[in-house]
Amino acid sequence: MPIKAYNPTTPARRGMTSEDYSQITTRKPLKSLVKSKKQNAGRNNKGRITVRHRGGGVKRHYRLMNHNLADGLKLTVEEIEYDPNRSARIARVKDQHGLYHYVLADTSMTKGKTIESGASAPIETSNRMPLSKIPVGTQIYAIEIHPGKGSQMVRSAGTKAQLMAKEGDYAQVRLPSGEVRRFRLEATAAIGVVGNVQHQNIKVGSAGRNRRKGIRPTVRGVVMNAADHPHGGGDGGRHGAGKAPRTPWGQLTLGYRTRRRKDSNRLIVRTRHDAKRKR
Repeated sequence: MPIKAYNPTTPARRGMTSEDYSQITTRKPLKSLVKSKKQNAGRNNKGRITVRHRGGGVKRHYRLMNHNLADGLKLTVEEIEYDPNRSARIARVKDQHGLYHYVLADTSMTKGKTIESGASAPIETSNRMPLSKIPVGTQIYAIEIHPGKGSQMVRSAGTKAQLMAKEGDYAQVRLPSGEVRRFRLEATAAIGVVGNVQHQNIKVGSAGRNRRKGIRPTVRGVVMNAADHPHGGGDGGRHGAGKAPRTPWGQLTLGYRTRRRKDSNRLIVRTRHDAKRKR
């Protein structure tokens, strides 16, 4: 899928690119699978900011995705749609019972294609089945972490994982970050690569475009006053020299480990950091 470039009519347009929407077959989502979405501006249920630099932006409706397809479904792709809440495209599919679902669209999904789910599904692109039925070396996406909970990993645009090996009750999967992780063989995944592969190559180009996304401006700590940030203050010259990098609240950052001990650590065969060192 190509990237759309703009003529340099303004300074912002000179470096701006956007997605090509030729793959999308309809602009109107299914009303029964859409609900309103409130803009929380990065605040939690107590009203405190937990994610900085969020607020404003255009209004969006949330698409009710089905990340946990039941076994034995035979679905037909009716439309490929744009989803403002994720980088990937979504597919409107209809099962043999006449029910509609929204699922992630991969690179091979087109209007009229038939996909299946369950252990008896054929080994073909877009079909969803347990890892125990997928051949070693296959590219997969939308992987379950806990069997039966629904897909949680490898869901963004252009991402894919690879099934590396099967040992005992577990399968080893290499994730997009380079991490090799074990999953239960009962966990399900879809075969293929998530669509909208060129998403990572888009250049925003202007500040206003980020504001429409709901992203507010960011100010560096070193240009603030000492009362506002640990990096702030100083009588001219190099600001923040000799100070360990910290967040506005004094928490160490840039290399400081914040991940606590987790039971899931035992499932990691090779960390993403080890993968980077070997490159």
